[in-house]
Amino acid sequence: MEETIVIVGAGQAGGEVASSLRQQGYAGRVVLVGDEAHPPYQRPPLSKGFLLGKLQLAQLYLKPEAAYERAAITLRLGTRVDAIDRAARDVVLHDGSRLRYDRLVLATGGRARRLSVPGTDQGRLENLFYLRSIADVGAMRAHLVAGRHLVLIGAGYVGLEVAAAAVELGMKATVIDVAPRVLSRVTGPEVSAFIEGVHRERGVTLRLSATVREVAVDAAGRAAREVVVATGGVEERIAADVVLVGIGLVPNTELAAAAGLEVDDGIVVDERARTSDEAVLAAGDCASQPSAYAGRRIRLESVPNAMEHARVAAATLLGKPAPPPVVPWFWSEQFGMRLQMVGLSTGHDRCVVRGSMEKRSFSAFYLAGGRLIAADVIGRPADFMASRKLVAARPVIDPAALADEGVPLASLGA
Repeated sequence: MEETIVIVGAGQAGGEVASSLRQQGYAGRVVLVGDEAHPPYQRPPLSKGFLLGKLQLAQLYLKPEAAYERAAITLRLGTRVDAIDRAARDVVLHDGSRLRYDRLVLATGGRARRLSVPGTDQGRLENLFYLRSIADVGAMRAHLVAGRHLVLIGAGYVGLEVAAAAVELGMKATVIDVAPRVLSRVTGPEVSAFIEGVHRERGVTLRLSATVREVAVDAAGRAAREVVVATGGVEERIAADVVLVGIGLVPNTELAAAAGLEVDDGIVVDERARTSDEAVLAAGDCASQPSAYAGRRIRLESVPNAMEHARVAAATLLGKPAPPPVVPWFWSEQFGMRLQMVGLSTGHDRCVVRGSMEKRSFSAFYLAGGRLIAADVIGRPADFMASRKLVAARPVIDPAALADEGVPLASLGA
């Protein structure tokens, strides 16, 4: 019988596994199952261009549906998988039917972490949103009206990107975070302060080191009216027309756990994306993978990682060598400014800045024990490309040379 590879999750990782299999000559049956009605699409524009109406729905799609048909990739969209029967090698669909697999790839991604405070336990509020899907944007758009006040809970990528979009739409925006600085999980204090300054200049109000105590709702219990925060023991009630919660992502590991696969902050895989079952692989946001760069197991939430990890899974399924590992990298756009990041700055003991923060053209390099471990780059794409190579090598670099724009980055670490 023809071999069947079933991919559960039609996001960017799942779509890339399917496409890579065909591009590399796989001749068996490929079935891509997704619970959304859409084929694989880009998620980053959801909080930027698509939210602002600058991108149309079709422009989000990685490929038109016809391309999957031409590649003989079977799409099962709007279809939820309820269980995995590893003994029978079946996935059980929500309608009770079964789909046989010879090998299975879990690319189940993640879901927005829910806020759990008084007021949010009354069911869905008509003006409180999470942003993870096309449907989320569709539900939120009608509320984004000039002059209204948008309160964003969470000063990460989603919160800051949507705050920038809201200002462009003529709205007022207030960002709340329990951390003392913005982007605290992904950048150093210097870059956080710079990003905070850009937002304040554009009229965004920031409430940092602030704990959300309650979402106060209207008399009917259907809409949020205020967000109650406490800062340094002082309580403040912030009036809100719209509330967006962006406090992180929860990996979708329930299917794997129920099937008896090893799970630990993600579906545990080896360096070839294999789970504890030799017939099952996992890739993307849902997977906890060993990282030679980090020297430990990590779970990365990023499009580049989803795509690169998907290619590793495809190579494993085809019995081919895996692509060389890539240092983690990320990007964000706010107020027309692109922030590009490579590496993980956690644990750095020194930050060296090259360029001018005032001119919004600089690179911040993070050192640990004299070695370069990460970089944040704004307005300098050439610096970013050079930084990717340098961070991968983790060289010991003279900080003075790193800060000196007269010294080419490419010459360092040689």
